[in-house]
Amino acid sequence: MSYARKSLIVSASLIGLSAGFCTPAMAADDTTTAQEIVVTGSLIKRPNNTAVSPIVSVGEATIKESGAATLQDALNQVPSFTVGGNAATGGQGGGGRASINLHGLGTNRNLVLLDGHRLPVSDINGNVDVNILPDAIISSVDAITGGASAVYGSDAMSGVVNFKTIRNFEGIKADIMNSISQQGDAFKFNASLALGTKFADDRGHLIAAFSYAKQDPVANNSRPFFMDKVPSSYIGTGTFVPSASNTPNPAVVQGIFAGYGVTSLPANYQLANLGFNNDGTLFFQNGAQNYKGANGTNGYALVGNNVRMPVGQQGNLLNALDRKTAFIKGDFELTPSLTAYGQFMFVDLSVNTNSGGSLTQFPTLTTIPVSNPFIPGDLRTILASRANPTANFNWNARYVGVPWKNWDENYQVQQYLAGLKGQIGGGWSFDVYASYDQSVHNQIMHNAVLKSRVQTLLNAADGGNSICAGGFNPFGDANARSLSAACRTYITKDTFSQERLSQTQVQGQVNGSLFDLGAGPAQIALVADYRRNTYSFTPDTDMTALSGWAPGANVEGFTATIGVPKRAISVKEFAAQIDIPLLADKPWAQELAVGAAGRISDYSVTGSVKSYEADARWRPLRNLLVRGSYQRAVRAPNIGELFSPPSGSQLVIGTPPSSLGDPCDVRSTARTGANGAQVATLCAAQGVPSALLSSYQFPTTATGQTVAGNSGVTPETADTYNIGIVLNSPFQSGPLAELSLSVDYYNINIKNVISSVPGLTVLSKCYNLDGSNPGYATNNPYCQLISRDSSTGQLLTVSTPYLNLGAVKTDGIEAQIHWGTRASKLGAGGKVYIDTAIGWLHAYKVQLLPGAAFLDYTGVSVGGSNPGSVPPRATPEWRALTTFGIKNDVFGAGLRWRYQSGMKDTSAVLTPANTQVGVGVYQLWDLFGSVKVNKNFELRAGVNNLFDKSLPYVASSQNGTDTALYDAIGRSFYIGLKLAM
Repeated sequence: MSYARKSLIVSASLIGLSAGFCTPAMAADDTTTAQEIVVTGSLIKRPNNTAVSPIVSVGEATIKESGAATLQDALNQVPSFTVGGNAATGGQGGGGRASINLHGLGTNRNLVLLDGHRLPVSDINGNVDVNILPDAIISSVDAITGGASAVYGSDAMSGVVNFKTIRNFEGIKADIMNSISQQGDAFKFNASLALGTKFADDRGHLIAAFSYAKQDPVANNSRPFFMDKVPSSYIGTGTFVPSASNTPNPAVVQGIFAGYGVTSLPANYQLANLGFNNDGTLFFQNGAQNYKGANGTNGYALVGNNVRMPVGQQGNLLNALDRKTAFIKGDFELTPSLTAYGQFMFVDLSVNTNSGGSLTQFPTLTTIPVSNPFIPGDLRTILASRANPTANFNWNARYVGVPWKNWDENYQVQQYLAGLKGQIGGGWSFDVYASYDQSVHNQIMHNAVLKSRVQTLLNAADGGNSICAGGFNPFGDANARSLSAACRTYITKDTFSQERLSQTQVQGQVNGSLFDLGAGPAQIALVADYRRNTYSFTPDTDMTALSGWAPGANVEGFTATIGVPKRAISVKEFAAQIDIPLLADKPWAQELAVGAAGRISDYSVTGSVKSYEADARWRPLRNLLVRGSYQRAVRAPNIGELFSPPSGSQLVIGTPPSSLGDPCDVRSTARTGANGAQVATLCAAQGVPSALLSSYQFPTTATGQTVAGNSGVTPETADTYNIGIVLNSPFQSGPLAELSLSVDYYNINIKNVISSVPGLTVLSKCYNLDGSNPGYATNNPYCQLISRDSSTGQLLTVSTPYLNLGAVKTDGIEAQIHWGTRASKLGAGGKVYIDTAIGWLHAYKVQLLPGAAFLDYTGVSVGGSNPGSVPPRATPEWRALTTFGIKNDVFGAGLRWRYQSGMKDTSAVLTPANTQVGVGVYQLWDLFGSVKVNKNFELRAGVNNLFDKSLPYVASSQNGTDTALYDAIGRSFYIGLKLAM
């Protein structure tokens, strides 16, 4: 009998990480019948679990020992995974979705499965929210780190993540976990219950699982790190914003401030923003002359002697979460050769995201008439000195009298699946199933400030007192905070929007044997399937340009969105895979086999595409496997990339000169550099008033970004190569008997990449910060994507449409090592072990347009990027997860070391002449332990971030760090109980 049939080799389950390596399990004797297993990444049933593609397998114990409240937080510790969406993302109503990102190639370029079947998508871009998965039924997670479109279809560009459920389970399993931070916050609770039984003389099996998870929010102001971050010019005192075409008389302004005893005024002071002290006097916001307000308290700070509100104090660094799940699956043997099976899943998930106070940003803006009764006397004098003294005037403010804007995101997901599988005869089998899933996303924005209501109060002759008690007095922090409950109710509302998504799939598969060359039967799998996805979006009317405040929305600080009527895309596919054993049990060829797969996909919008793969595996010795493959993967554009209407989000640009900022800002390196005069000319041509050019400053750290679909985009393609080895120890006993090693090289090259143009790239290229526009031409294609306010020159929006851009290529090595040895002094079953997973990134390069030079993002921190962006949040050259453990039949304990190498800041790529500080080496240590109280009960506990490692500074991030990637909570503790009966 061949060695392959006697062992379950490590090539499929490379590493169980802290649970221990999946080492060879020898058969009891040579007469044992080998079970046919379908490995993740293959349609072929083999009598062993040999995998040609590199597969990382994370077991249930690893997930539990991580102390993570969610599956994706546990997976993100593994080097193959890059942080996508999690509890720290979605602060602007993005949903707080938990998404998977393999190799940093985007959350919609990997396919997420449950037992080999597609999961419901959670948004217009085809992302899967793994928050919907019920923890109680997950037995392990397999991740293929390489393209797999030929086997699974579109989306499997960077790999596949397959969540595998428990099978044929009898009895009761329950698990409860609580965790809390050292500071007494960040409370998390997880509970799950699974019930399994068999019936009808073991012909039927049924599993039902239920789970509940709750996660408390953590406010930014609970951590000192954020108290001075994101200094914004939108402040609670309110400011008067002079118009460049209707400026006050400089002598009048000078006289007012001379009366305060202020004689040193800023340059172009007649154009400078004036704030309001509580006593009715005025101050210069930039320079802080005559400022009498708070500094370091009440949300205010003097930053560079400018009056700011650091909004890093506002919002939540971790979102609140509440999740309930129910999952039922069963099968019944109708005849010895025919089995019916079915599955049902229901999820109710609520996430609360928070972005802090509303502000007067994004046009059309409200204005204040000179008839407003609350205008301070000194400001009224200045207004009267203008060329047009009766004109309304612009103002900036943060609504400190209104509670913070926040979103309740509720997802209800249902999935139904039914199928038949069985034997046809002659060694052939079939499996056919149909599934339908539906996701409904209800979004409520609380405390949305309505421009129309604010304008009504500002226009009222009595300041709005006849409409709501006290009216609205925006002049001065004390007045703004004294807004009555009646007026708060009048100017705010809870907006309601809804997304609906559905997926229908029918698939049939046939497996069988073709011939035998003497090393085992050649096997083939044939698959045909049909899939249809639909999407619709109905926004609240006040969030659209139809609200009367075009081009923006009626909601303050919110860029307009547009509804999407029901859209659908569908695909018909046929695929085939073959596996041919060539040699077996020969000298230097214990196993030699080749395989291939191909798929034809016909999409309703973009037409037909082909994907294919070829692979080989060679076992020269029993304990050594050499494997390699080539994949041509294809990803068709999703509904969002094709049809999404122009929709707004925030683009973090930072404050110059420490960040890119608005290149027209006088503080920016674009303006202060050698080509500053040419930049100024370009800015004037784009709409910055000439009178403001010498003093123009952008008031905050973020602007609007508009993303829109494009029905003209075409599928992207990827060429993926991998080659690797898996080595099991040749020793049957001794300290090296449990030594196992796998090393895999991957190379992924994606062409014709579908992506929105990065907003910071648009700014860099328009203003020639990277040499792309040497003539500083206004008709430069990137300059055409920039919109400015014609009266103030402020940067309004940067358009970032979906296009087939250039390419992304990345390559590196992933290694996984397990070593363990018996330790009799630890008692029965005593063992000492070390598990490590190491990722080395050789290169990560992005080409923005065909023919353009590649930008090298290897070892770069891109803290401001979105969860699914390319490049991702970070591309460290080295990542590792290592566990040092001891265990016996009763207890286990260990230390887990998480390591990430240092990185350059993204400015080293975008503005190489003005680079910012990078991120140093980041590493965390965790402590975990477990005790089996008896055969039914097991206790576990641990400390995460054992040494209370602080947050690193990330120059490219709006908040000065990246809470999605780094631990913002500090030292935390967890305890769990597992029951099995």
